[in-house]
Amino acid sequence: MFDKILIANRGEIALRIQRACRELGIRTVAVHSEADREAKYVKLADESVCIGPAPSNQSYLNIPAVISAAEVTDAEAIHPGYGFLSENADFAERVEQSGFVFIGPRAETIRLMGDKVSAKDAMRKAGVPCVPGSEGALPDDPQQIIKIAKQIGYPVIIKAAGGGGGRGMRVVHTEAALIASVNMTKAEAQAAFGNPMVYMEKFLEHPRHIEIQVLSDQHGNAVYLGERDCSMQRRHQKVLEEAPAPGISTKLRDKIGQRCADACKRIGYRGAGTFEFLYENNEFYFIEMNTRVQVEHPVTEMITGIDIVQEQIRIAYGEKLRFKQKDIELNGHAIECRINAEDPYTFVPSPGRISTFHMPGGPGIRVDTHAYQNYLVPPHYDSMIGKLIAYGDTREQAIAKMNIALSEMIIEGIKTNVALHKDLMNDAAFQHGGTSIHYLENKLGINNK
Repeated sequence: MFDKILIANRGEIALRIQRACRELGIRTVAVHSEADREAKYVKLADESVCIGPAPSNQSYLNIPAVISAAEVTDAEAIHPGYGFLSENADFAERVEQSGFVFIGPRAETIRLMGDKVSAKDAMRKAGVPCVPGSEGALPDDPQQIIKIAKQIGYPVIIKAAGGGGGRGMRVVHTEAALIASVNMTKAEAQAAFGNPMVYMEKFLEHPRHIEIQVLSDQHGNAVYLGERDCSMQRRHQKVLEEAPAPGISTKLRDKIGQRCADACKRIGYRGAGTFEFLYENNEFYFIEMNTRVQVEHPVTEMITGIDIVQEQIRIAYGEKLRFKQKDIELNGHAIECRINAEDPYTFVPSPGRISTFHMPGGPGIRVDTHAYQNYLVPPHYDSMIGKLIAYGDTREQAIAKMNIALSEMIIEGIKTNVALHKDLMNDAAFQHGGTSIHYLENKLGINNK
């Protein structure tokens, strides 16, 4: 096994990776910006290296600084976590070229799945169902674009090929608005992602967001670890997640899960990954693949008993998967609430010092957080300060446990979205299960179409 791993990230995921490493007997190197010098994971690491000032483009996104830190500490591998450089193919390539192991897929796989057009093409060839849409990027000819839209049927959605995080997409309801919308999305895509290529898909009116977790080694073995429902979101950002997804039959889960595992084998995938789907009328439609560990991985860990981060490390070291598909069992139900330093209803970030910090406990409760009493939440990064996970034998029990845990959680000095999560746990539609991706925005009166 590796002797030392550098963790190229911050926050709760840096601490999560560190814990996985310590359990495996692996020493850790924490890299940090000047703003994170006092962070818990920095203090707990075997070694730490400051890689730049607070802005992420001068620290956590600074590829030469990260690789230099690995060199001076004699690390053998680099774990990118999620966000920042985790899906940057150039970074993965530079890591390997510098003599380190990248804990994730090969650079060419990240490139393949990072471009939404090439990803959909690869999935179609692998037999994974996709949303009806343009076969590749849209042409320049307006008449051809109009013809494609007619074939798909309105409403359609225009998406940037290099997009992500909810950016670079526009819904079009009429032919009159089509060409202008395509041109605006192209301009946005060029500005945000350096790639003006866009494609078109059928806009599903009331879909759910369901994703399949996979693990795949470099010896041709791949398994799926069930599915997660991530439909409770605003402006394409997930708010809470659960596993398994309410109302998905075992037969349907196995059918789509096996196709995802087969696709991993076909593209030579290495590591942990997530196939994201829109789900409507008992049909799955592939939208993208995340080639990294997900924020919501704990709910899958709770129902399978598999440590996904440790499996990432074992796969990167060259080990074969330790289990076959028949060994994977889904037990109980888990829900995760993302705890953000923000106003619960306007979502305006609320950085600052935490004056009181009390986390809940009890059977089935897991808290993943890097925060603590007197911790200063910096204004420079994502507002998430932790994740609260509740596990129960049934979905109803998981909701009850989450309700209790939220009532025990006390964070003062900053605003958090705990009140929103309390509201959602007692929401009749959520309790019934199966809400669409538009439900939360409609509930809050946010018009995002």
